[in-house]
Amino acid sequence: MTTKQRIDIPSDSRILVALSGGVDSGVCALLLKEAGFNVEAIHMTNWEDDDGYCTVAEDIQHANLLCKQLNIPLHQVNFSQQYKEKVFNDFLKQLNEGLTPNPDIACNKHIKFGCLREYANKLESTLLVTGHYAKIINAGNRIELHQSIDPNKDQTYFLYDLSEKQLRHCYFPLGELKKDEVRKIANKHNLPMANKKDSTGICFIGERPFEDFLLKYINRNNGYINDLKGNTIGEHIGLPFYTIGQRHGLNIGGIKGLEEKPWYIAKKDHETNTLIAVQGCDHPILFKNKLLFKKSNWINTLEGFSQSKYTARIRHRQSPQCCEVRQMDEDLFEAAFKSPQRAITSGQHIVLYDGSRCLGGGIIQ
Repeated sequence: MTTKQRIDIPSDSRILVALSGGVDSGVCALLLKEAGFNVEAIHMTNWEDDDGYCTVAEDIQHANLLCKQLNIPLHQVNFSQQYKEKVFNDFLKQLNEGLTPNPDIACNKHIKFGCLREYANKLESTLLVTGHYAKIINAGNRIELHQSIDPNKDQTYFLYDLSEKQLRHCYFPLGELKKDEVRKIANKHNLPMANKKDSTGICFIGERPFEDFLLKYINRNNGYINDLKGNTIGEHIGLPFYTIGQRHGLNIGGIKGLEEKPWYIAKKDHETNTLIAVQGCDHPILFKNKLLFKKSNWINTLEGFSQSKYTARIRHRQSPQCCEVRQMDEDLFEAAFKSPQRAITSGQHIVLYDGSRCLGGGIIQ
């Protein structure tokens, strides 16, 4: 069950829509323009690459076409340097430390609702609008973040690290819509990006091969892949290139005496530079009931854990899982799940919910 979005937008508001060039932000601009608001758009470039995978030129073209169609001004800003300093460098650092980071969460915190919000302030914009599938609720004494009505598109997982202050002057129009409705609106109004496919993958990697991309920045450090008994069954090119639960790219062939079942990464041994793999996606070693997390962010002030039972996600699009949370020390928390969770991965994020309300979360240890 979700809570209906409530936000009062003064009629004289100057609204700035973050226009990526995709269908979601395009429909946001359309809806607000049709509602009679003073709408402007801004397209930000966060990554520049000329290897054939970067879609900056196409995205800007679609943004320009939409703004001409809607007769709204378009601002352009380049945050590539800030992105590398605040997001990408930390992404590489965490990979080298053996973690599996999620740079899209950091991008929201530091770039979209950091650098872009500051730029919006310079333009004297009242409200920053993005095409995220989530809802901002004015609950009287606080601003809350809630799940979208579309469970398949809900993006609160990527927004949990924002502060109440960052959310206070933002609006997500798509929180009350499902993706198929957004597509229908775009096609009905012949928006230039109406049939453009959704972007997938990490924001700066996109459709390009992950391994090839990382090899530009991280050196190979070849090692062995072992089974639980210590037998060598394959080789790897470096621990940062793999994550817990991964199946593809292991290149483990048929092994004499073992059945033909796929292998999955179960553990990284950094002392010996070894990957431990097991057969079968449902192998017991891939499942755990508890995890620790820290560096937590609570969107609204929480008075301890008076209600210890919540639901949580440890990855995007996972259905919320029942868990109990207890505080271990000032910045360390334990989440105990009702059902065992597969492939809990250090460096990834756990996000907690109370009903549809996103409370916040932290980084899995």
